[in-house]
Amino acid sequence: MAVPPELPKGHNNAGKNHEIKQLWNSKGESCPNGTIPIKRTSASDISRSTSISKFRRKYSRKDIPTSPEHQHAIGYSRDGEFYGAKALLNVWQPNVSQYDFSLSQIWVLGDVPNRPVNSIEAGWHVSPNVHADSLPRLFTYWTPSGYKSGCYNMACPGFVQTNQKVCLGAAIDPISTYNGQQYDVDFLIWRDPKTKDWWLRVGTELMGFWPADLFTDLHDHATTIEYGGEVYSQNLGKHTWTQMGSGHFQDEGFGKAAYARNLEVITGDNHIIPVPNLRTFADDPNCYGVKQEYSDTWGNYIFFGGPGYNPNCL
Repeated sequence: MAVPPELPKGHNNAGKNHEIKQLWNSKGESCPNGTIPIKRTSASDISRSTSISKFRRKYSRKDIPTSPEHQHAIGYSRDGEFYGAKALLNVWQPNVSQYDFSLSQIWVLGDVPNRPVNSIEAGWHVSPNVHADSLPRLFTYWTPSGYKSGCYNMACPGFVQTNQKVCLGAAIDPISTYNGQQYDVDFLIWRDPKTKDWWLRVGTELMGFWPADLFTDLHDHATTIEYGGEVYSQNLGKHTWTQMGSGHFQDEGFGKAAYARNLEVITGDNHIIPVPNLRTFADDPNCYGVKQEYSDTWGNYIFFGGPGYNPNCL
């Protein structure tokens, strides 16, 4: 059994962490001691993929080589020594075309020039091609090789889940509504100072860890932290109508646009601090945009998202 990690100092600065809620355990179900919940991957799940060789394949704007099929709207901090990241991401149910996906997440990246990027990622996504529905689902992803290998959740050896209450790949409920109640989930990824393994906490639940020896450039620390959204769509000549976040642009603000708030990073002495030198980036602001703001309650935060195809995004 894994020894519980040392939590970063100041991890409750953003207020009380709320328990993550999922449809499968909405009546209080959990797994017996010594077991964990695992979402089944069936033959029909794989057959829904456009190509078995690309099943659950993922990319980032750090693609090697770059991929025009992926668009991002993010806040980021680069060229530092980061030992983790934390943010609250509000959960939506964007409209997503069958073969696309749309997500909101944290990226913890080891990005060294002339070497394949290492990445640890966690958040929620909508992926009808994988799950045969349009529900927002909790996910993790990791790669040690510039997205040439690695995988979602526990689809391959890598992430070690220790939690028996929360299921990777299961639907999150409740979700935010336009001009209505907003629901967010607290994500924390950090390197345990003792073991050097990278741990994931979602809400109040310690989920598990990625062993340090999975990585090269993330073996010690990350160089880049990113927060925000990504949409994947096959290049079919016309821009996809798949939405990012709520499907509304960042300028609509709270209750209407997606957000990532209380953006923080973990330092070498295992303290949480506000993310330094936050900047923003969008591949095509006419399709999906982002803006950064600050408040005493939310600290550094971003609104992001968009509808995809529209008169200015063709």
